[in-house]
Amino acid sequence: MTKPILYVKTGCPYCKAAEDYLNANHIAYERRDVRGDAARMDELEELSGQTKTPRMQLEDDVLADFGVEQLETFLASHQKG
Repeated sequence: MTKPILYVKTGCPYCKAAEDYLNANHIAYERRDVRGDAARMDELEELSGQTKTPRMQLEDDVLADFGVEQLETFLASHQKG
């Protein structure tokens, strides 16, 4: 599985829950905090036209504005056999 990119905003409880899940399950990811970083915010908005977080990009797929349950399903759909 390609390393996912997780877009977060510092202080966002949903972002923290997503990071806690990834860390607890030893899933490597790249963290991109968009708060106070205009270039990162532009990246986030280009993915789906929104600025809500958390947002995960994995390969060509994007999971936007999600909870941990959706994250589990999204990651499971990218597991290679």
